[in-house]
Amino acid sequence: MRIYSLAVAALIALATAACSGPPAPSFQSTDITGANYGNALSLTDHHGQRRTLDDFKGKVVTLFFGFTQCPDVCPTSMMTMSEVMAALGPDADRVQVLFVTVDPERDTEELLANYVPVFDPRFLGLYGSLEETAEVAKDFRIFYRKSGDTSGMNYTVDHSAGTYIFDPQGRLRLYVRHGESSELIAADIKQLLAGK
Repeated sequence: MRIYSLAVAALIALATAACSGPPAPSFQSTDITGANYGNALSLTDHHGQRRTLDDFKGKVVTLFFGFTQCPDVCPTSMMTMSEVMAALGPDADRVQVLFVTVDPERDTEELLANYVPVFDPRFLGLYGSLEETAEVAKDFRIFYRKSGDTSGMNYTVDHSAGTYIFDPQGRLRLYVRHGESSELIAADIKQLLAGK
């Protein structure tokens, strides 16, 4: 009877392990898999081409909202992503970094074309009309507003400072807080590239 009980216990343990599936990935960034926002993106890139997230299926996509005249957060975030690409080595070709301007009045196609590729020639700057920018920002739950001297063109823009990351299937998976290290972001991206 004791052997029978041990055999039943072993079978239950095996069945439980089989049902639980592979262990969930352990990301350093905030795992937002299954989020019901961040789906609507239709903007123009700095080459004049209309872009949606579907254009980048098969790649990990990182998405950051900022503006070219940002004095600190934006260039820091873009430099971090440049370091991430270097850390990924050949896998960097399977990653697309997108910079969406929240300042479409000043950030023209030409300005984005001169700013964004400085960090990495593979990066793309995206822009839209005031209405398109507001719509995309709303869908991604991004806060932004002019501040300072808003009577002219010398204003600044306060905005959310995190980065979204999509997996190669186009699913929104991670939210990276501003200031996260390039090593940790690269490690998370490697997991997504491996199908985690």
